[in-house]
Formats: sequence, structure tokens, C-alpha cells
Amino acid sequence: MELNSPVKDLYGVGDKIEKVLHSAGLFTVNDMLYYFPRAYQNRGDVKELANEDCYEEYHSYILTVASEPTVAMVKRGMTLLKFRAFDDTGKVNITYFNQNYLRDVFHTGATFRFWGKVTREKRTLYMTSPSYEPISPIKTLDPLIPVYPLFHGMNQRLFAKLQEEILASVPTMVKDFLPEDIRLDYSLPTLQTALKNIHAPSSEDALERAIKRLTFDELFLFALSLSKIKTVHKNSHAPALFDVDCSPLLALLPYSPTNAQKKAIKEIEGDMCDVDGTGRRVAMNRIVVGDVGSGKTLIATTSAYITCKNGYQCALMAPTEILATQHYESMKPLFEKLEISCELLTGSTSRKEKNQTLAKLKSGEIQFIIGTHALIQDGVEFKNLALAITDEQHRFGAKQRSSLSDKGLFSHTLVMSATPIPRTLSFMMYGDLDISLIDEMPPGRKKVNTYVVDEGYRTRLNGFIKKQVEEGHQVYIVCPSVEEKKEDVDNFSDYDPFASLFDEGLPPLKAAVEYAEHLKNEVFPEYNIAFLHGKMKGKEKDAIMMDFAEGRIQVLVSTTVIEVGVNVPNATLMIVENAERFGLSQLHQLRGRVGRGATQSYCVLVSDSKNERSVERLNIIKTIYDGYTIAERDLHMRGPGDFFSASSSVRQSGQLDLGIAKNCSDTKLLHSAFEYAKGLLEKDPDLSSECHALLKERVEAMCNAKSNTIN
Repeated sequence: MELNSPVKDLYGVGDKIEKVLHSAGLFTVNDMLYYFPRAYQNRGDVKELANEDCYEEYHSYILTVASEPTVAMVKRGMTLLKFRAFDDTGKVNITYFNQNYLRDVFHTGATFRFWGKVTREKRTLYMTSPSYEPISPIKTLDPLIPVYPLFHGMNQRLFAKLQEEILASVPTMVKDFLPEDIRLDYSLPTLQTALKNIHAPSSEDALERAIKRLTFDELFLFALSLSKIKTVHKNSHAPALFDVDCSPLLALLPYSPTNAQKKAIKEIEGDMCDVDGTGRRVAMNRIVVGDVGSGKTLIATTSAYITCKNGYQCALMAPTEILATQHYESMKPLFEKLEISCELLTGSTSRKEKNQTLAKLKSGEIQFIIGTHALIQDGVEFKNLALAITDEQHRFGAKQRSSLSDKGLFSHTLVMSATPIPRTLSFMMYGDLDISLIDEMPPGRKKVNTYVVDEGYRTRLNGFIKKQVEEGHQVYIVCPSVEEKKEDVDNFSDYDPFASLFDEGLPPLKAAVEYAEHLKNEVFPEYNIAFLHGKMKGKEKDAIMMDFAEGRIQVLVSTTVIEVGVNVPNATLMIVENAERFGLSQLHQLRGRVGRGATQSYCVLVSDSKNERSVERLNIIKTIYDGYTIAERDLHMRGPGDFFSASSSVRQSGQLDLGIAKNCSDTKLLHSAFEYAKGLLEKDPDLSSECHALLKERVEAMCNAKSNTIN
């Protein structure tokens, strides 16, 4: 068996099972080996039947069969197999449905380790369909049993059996690519040991060490691959601009730039302007990351001004029509006073206006264009585009962003993000970009008063909504779900090192659609209430947001699609239902939707959760207002998965397709992986040393995978 062997080579995998595995993206033995469990059943912690504290929860029991199984027909198409078993403290009735073959498994006197729930009715104990393993003097039972994320057509027993066959070959087919000095310096197990213990851990300590090693590998390879991608960017060119006096633009603003804004502008000038007199510049590839309200728009405006004053064109692409329109309405008056032509291009632009705009773009008559995806459609041509700006960058895929910059033969790229990230993750998330962090808020911005309440405050909360609306203001209400649905409850939470996002005993979800109807029909029939969610078509969402921005809607019930972007100064109250379901950074983003005007604003987090981690998270958001501090706390509590929440929502380029590392909350490990990568590249930039051959092979494979995803 080899790592690239097809899954069909595994014992018991025929055409049908092969198709099932392929449907889950499992084509080779290596794919299977890196398909990790999502949880572990702690079957090594054996309980006794007399322990009433363990009833109604999943536990292990060592039981001896006391009677031969009997089978009875319960109803047509359903049989019931049952028998009795006992330990030194009591006896229990065990039942299985439609599993008649178990008559040949359970015999009087045989002993098994059962895993399941014990329930009691009056004085009788029951277990229904528990997992079982025979007790044998030949084989020691593993204390931790893996639970894999399953897919249609697969079950735990079969999948574990396939993995067991693969693990037997790990010592001969797996070669360690990590340099030995790094492995020993950071006290990591060998790759063979780590892979064995991630699938069949001998102890909790062995499992934790395996997770540490495999997480380090993922981050280490990621850091090395990013350095290669960044090298490619450094080989692209763009026009060399000359320095521009920005004082005419800044004199039109009602405020002065903060030191953080000045620093970012200086970094951008250094990227775009010709400082060595060669006439050509390496293309700028920079991201500006800043908290909500930190003033990223000023940086985009200044960058556009520098570009246009150099005689080139600039384009700014926003994810929604309303956001593009807001940018246009705030920027056009400034640029008109500076004698720079500025126009808007969106999906709603009339055919006649669109044709006129396209002609002016091609001729160069329009110097600064603001728009939506319409900017990257066929037929949009520029005379000399030199700067492509993408706002709210996480809402666009890599192809969309590159499509805008590709409209210019050579152009600089600037992307903007309103999601504060811990400095520990900045290189990890944006390692192929140069980063400007805006970590200072403009003076005078009012703090949004934040409160945490439970359902007992509902009447008072409705009264507060009414007060805000009667004073002429507007209200956001955010729900975690679009519609009511039955939630799947996971039984395998007994030992789960991956479950950094798991909360037990969560209150039921409040759904946007049903709640909006309830408010409209029963609570506030006199108000104009609307709901908004991500399943709506783009034009429908834009129309609702436009109505809200222009004051025609008093209360907007929504999912998190309103999390970023739109500026509605008249909105003074943000209510987040089921607040325990959101990460800290997400709650901070939602809070940033209000507090944009002169009136005092409020954020109310509603939660009935008694879970300690949930309560701790909500208390953090209640008392801390700095986005970077909140992001660091979020990383510590939840791991980077909260920031990558799907890699596609952050970069949509495959570059953050993390597996085991997405739940890593060990900031020291995150930092160390990137530091070791940096140190290695300083000694061997091309990984050309013979001892790094296997490592180079892995890095090139990762880079090729990313390139294929992007292209």
C-alpha cells in the first residue's frame, strides 16, 4: 500500500463504496489518512450500573450477557432483539431494532464493553442499541474511540475498519517531511506516531500530542507556501507614480486623519510611487485591515486621489449596490471640487447611462469609477487603470478581485477589510499581501452601550424598541437562523478536543422570518417591519437595505447579512437574538452597524444560555469595545476557525482551507509555526537542500493546489 494508492485497493471497497468515498472527496489512501475524527468517545472511563448520576448520558459499561437474545416482531417490518446483561452492581435490559444477526454475537456468559445511555423506568434499567466490543484477553480495547464526520452511504464501523487497515501500513509508507531539528526543538512526535494517535489514540496525552504535531504541520506548510505566492506577486509590475500633495483633499474633510491613517497612507505611497527612479514599480498588493469606523474609506479616497492626479484611472468595487452608492455619494462631491471625474456603475444603471459610462471609461474621460460586480463584466474597458480597490474584501472571491485588477495591463491592488484580526493571525490570513493595520479610532466616535439580557426582559425590550422608533430612529434585530428547523443533536461530545465551538444546553434558535412576522402582526403592527436574509436575491436584498437606509423601514429583522458595510446613521439600536450562537468578533461587527450618527446608540444581546463559555463570551463583548482586543480573546476561546468561519468567506481562494488547525487556540503554536518557517527560509530560501526534498515536495503540492483553486 502507498499513499497515492486508490481507495478501491482497500479490503471491502467495491464499486459502490468507492463511489461513496469519492463523493466525500476521498480518492486515495492519503486522503483517508488525513480525514480526521471530529470527536472521541471516552470509553475508557467505565461506569457501574448502580451509578445513577450517569443515567441519561453516554458512558461505558463492562457487562456480562445473562440470557440468550430473543427476537420478536414489533410491527410489520420491525423486529426487536433483547437480552439481559449485568455487572457487580446491577442488571439491565438491552434492546436492538432490526438487527437479528446479533443473536450470533451475544451469548450467555460473554462479556462486552457497551457504550450508550442507561435509562430507568421504575426499578428497571434499559439500554437501547448501545455500541459494543467483546472483552478479549488477546486484544486490549482502546480507551478513546474516534467518531468521524460521516456522509451519505457510510457508517462509523465500516469507516473505522478501513482506517484500521491503513494505519497498519503507516510505519512503512509514511515518511516524515518535517526537519528533525525543528521537530525535536518543539518536542513534536514523529509524523507516523501522530497519524496513528489521531485515529487510534492510546491515551488523552497521546491524542493531544498528535493534534499538536498535525496542527503545527498544517501551519508550517501554510507559511512556507505563502512565501512562494508572495514571491510571485513581487514579480508583477505596475506604473510608478510620483508623490502627490494630498493637502487639497484633506482640507475638504471635516476632520484630520489619525496617526494610524497617516501611517497607512504613507505605506501605500511607498508601494505605488517611484522612489528609485527606475520608472517601473513592483505592483502594490496591500490590504488595509481596520475596525468598524476606523476610517478605511479615507485611505481609499486618498489612494484614488494620488492615482488620478498622476493621470491614471482608479476603480473601487463594493459588494452591494447600496454600499457602492454610499461610497459614490460621499466621494463624488470631494472629487468634483478637485476637478476629478467620478461616476457610478452598478447593475441598476440604465442601459443608456451604462453605455455612456463604458465609452468614457475606455477614453479615459472618467478618472475614478465606483461600482459593484458590474465593474468586472465583459465590455468594461479602461484606458489606463492603475489602481483597483476592493472594499469589504471577504465578500469577494479571489477571481473577482483579480478580475478587477486585470482590467488594467499593469495595476496596483488595494483591498479593505473591516474585520479586526489578532496580529498572531495577520500573516496567516493575509501572508501573500502587505498589511496596514488601522488600530486607532477617530476621536469623538460615541461608544455603543452594550447590555446582556434574557427572555425575562422581553417586555421591557419591546418597550425600548418602541421608544427608539417614536424618537424617529431605527432598529436592527439579528437572528441566527432564517427559518425554524429541527436541530441535529450530536451524541458524541464526551471527549472532543476539536469542539472549541461546542456549547451544551443552548436555547432554541430564533428565526428571522417567523420573528419578523410575529413583530409585524402581534407586537408592532403600526410599524413598517421587514426581514432580510442571505437566501434572497441580490436585487431584493439591495432594495430592502435601501428602504432601511432611507428611513422607510423602522425595524429590520435580519440574519448576519447586515454584518458589514452599510452606513445607516439613524439606526440606534442593535438587538442580537441567541447571542450565544455568535463569535465575539461577529458580535463586535454587528454592534458596529449602530453608533454611526450623533445620537447615543445601544446594542442588546439576548441569551438564555447558562453555558459558562457562552456567559464568559457575552461578558467580554459587554465590557470591551476594542476590536483587536476582542479578536485576541476570540482566538484564545474559539480558535482561528471563527475568523476563517469558512475559508471561502474570508479569502475564497483555497489559501485558508485549514483542517485540524482551524480550531487551534494555542497562540504560541501559531506563532512558532510561522517563526520556524521564516527561520528555515532564511537558511534555505528555495528548499534546495537535499534534507529538505520531502518538505519541498509537500510545499509545491500545496502551492499547486492553491493555484488550481484560484485559477
